[in-house]
Amino acid sequence: MKRRTGAKTLWQLFSGMLTISAFTFGGGFVIVTLMKKRYVDELALISEEEMLDYTAMAQTMPGPIAVNAAILLGWRAAGLPGMLAAVLGTIVPPFVIISLISLAYAAFSQSAVVRIAMCGMQAGVAAVLADVVCSLGGKVIKSRSAVNIVVMIAAFIAAMFMDVHVILIILGAALAGLAASLIARAKEGTR
Repeated sequence: MKRRTGAKTLWQLFSGMLTISAFTFGGGFVIVTLMKKRYVDELALISEEEMLDYTAMAQTMPGPIAVNAAILLGWRAAGLPGMLAAVLGTIVPPFVIISLISLAYAAFSQSAVVRIAMCGMQAGVAAVLADVVCSLGGKVIKSRSAVNIVVMIAAFIAAMFMDVHVILIILGAALAGLAASLIARAKEGTR
C-alpha cells in the first residue's frame, strides 16, 4: 500500500490512537486488535498482513506493544509525521490519567484504604509477573534449544545471585544470540 500524506491521514492516525488508547483496558494486545479494526478494516491505511507483521515486530521491540505498534503503523501509513501523530495519540491518554492520579495520590496516600489497595495491587502484579516468567520459561524449555536454555539459566543466576545489572544481562543475552546465529549461519555455509 502506498503511503498517504496530508492532514486528514495525520488526524486519522492521531485521533484513532487517542480514542483507542483512552478507552481500552487490557494491555497492548487489545489495543493492537482495535488498531487492526480501525486502520486495516475501516480506513485501509495498511494491509492485514502488514498489521500482523507489525504486531510481531512490536512484541520483539523494547517498550509497550501499543506504542511500538503505533510507531510502525504511523511510519508505514505516513512516514515520520504519521509516526509522531500515532505515538502522540497513543501516549497522551495514559500520560494525562497518570498525571491526574499522581495529583490525587498525594492527598490519599496516607489513607489506610489506599495503602491496603496498593498492597493488593502489588500482590496482583507479582502474580502476573510470575505467570509471564513461567509461561516464557516454559516456551524456552519447549524449544529445546541448548543456547536459549543456557542463556535463560545464566540470566536467572546473574540476576538472582550475582546482582548483575539487568542491562548487562540483556546485552549478554543479545551477544549470545548473535554468536549462536553467526555460528549456525557459518555451519550452513559449509554444507
